[in-house]
Amino acid sequence: LVEALKRLYKRVETFNGIIIETTGLADPAPVIQTFFVDEQIKKMYKLDSVITVVDAKHIIPRLDEVKPEGVENESVEQVVFADKIILNKVDLAKDEDELKTIEDRMKK
Repeated sequence: LVEALKRLYKRVETFNGIIIETTGLADPAPVIQTFFVDEQIKKMYKLDSVITVVDAKHIIPRLDEVKPEGVENESVEQVVFADKIILNKVDLAKDEDELKTIEDRMKK
């Protein structure tokens, strides 16, 4: 990611922004750290926010998954690191009560 960001910076005159999408269950910490650890990247870019897309149908079971010792729950990590959460597939929720439960859980 570091090398790709450096190459991109050389090729593009100005940026309005960059979106880095980590498909599926990925630990967001290494991606976020990229913008704070590498001195050149810190000068080239500013991390504005971390946005996580949450699947309304599956998020609660994913958050409740018990992982083996030393293994992070990626769903929890994604929610915790997020500045903003987009709740998608709301049409697959059972009812408004389920959506309210999901929203409440995201705010914890």
